[in-house]
Amino acid sequence: MQEREYDTIRALRWADDALWLLDQRLLPVRTDWVRCTSAASVTRAIRDMVVRGAPAIGIAAAYGVVLAVMAHYGRGAANWRQAVEGELRELAAARPTAVNLGWAVARMRKALDELWGDPREALLEEAQRIHREDLEANYRMGDLGAALLDGAAVLTHCNAGALATGGYGTALGVVRSGWARGTIRKVYAGETRPWLQGARLTAWELVEEGIPVHLLCDGAAATLMRRSAVQWVVVGADRVAANGDVANKIGTYALAVLARHHGVRFMVVAPTTTVDLATPAGRDIPIEMRAAEELRTCGGRPVAPDRAEAWNPVFDVTPAELIDVLVTERGVVEHPTPARLAELLAGL
Repeated sequence: MQEREYDTIRALRWADDALWLLDQRLLPVRTDWVRCTSAASVTRAIRDMVVRGAPAIGIAAAYGVVLAVMAHYGRGAANWRQAVEGELRELAAARPTAVNLGWAVARMRKALDELWGDPREALLEEAQRIHREDLEANYRMGDLGAALLDGAAVLTHCNAGALATGGYGTALGVVRSGWARGTIRKVYAGETRPWLQGARLTAWELVEEGIPVHLLCDGAAATLMRRSAVQWVVVGADRVAANGDVANKIGTYALAVLARHHGVRFMVVAPTTTVDLATPAGRDIPIEMRAAEELRTCGGRPVAPDRAEAWNPVFDVTPAELIDVLVTERGVVEHPTPARLAELLAGL
């Protein structure tokens, strides 16, 4: 693959028969790596947000399957496939919203079912292929999305960058390509409470790459748009339903509504692995709920009374009618509809 500008960050790597994950809970203060040597440790890393972002979760799960097979096949037990299957079910259930997780586990299971003899080397090659394909898709989406921007200022939400993928990013892939081409002139990032992925991760990525970024609190987005300071909102996705509705980090729907009111265009950037034709509409997407403690604290410090209850969905659903373009590695879909998505995925 051709060397890219602004492409130095990776959040996953395989080395010494282990999966190494950049611990995203500690950024931007520390850059520590977590070594995973079992499928169970990968499952915990996904649940505990060591690794996050739909494509990165899927890649991590693929390597988790490799670790499961390495552990059980290596013991020589006659029922090793049954033991592996139990760990695959745990992996697939680690987080419910991101469709890439189930897709990656299913692809690795299919590869395993087709192998005879020692499957370990071939399965590792399959996981590395998934990793490589994601990076290649991100390069393609970055170029396609950047070509639409024409000198725009953009606002992004959460983190859909190298940290959330196999590298380069989806929404931030567009930002990287756009900044390199000169089709983006300014980048804004919302902080993204309660985990502050925009502040801790997106801002960190862009600063590390030498791309100037303006951070804003989530509530400032409406005023930013009212002042005509941005022309595009560019976000990623954890699942795209068959009708074009999109599940993404909580707050995305609010930005889509604001964008439509203020005449700002709205772009979703996601690989085709994120499109789930088996989910008819956004209302059918399972939305993960997380602990109230995430809202009552910030950086480990309390910001609300312990007895305050909380409603903490991690994702929301943006209706297809609020989406101007969906950018995938197979092409750009304007105003996504069921027919246009089905045509996009024809032949896969």
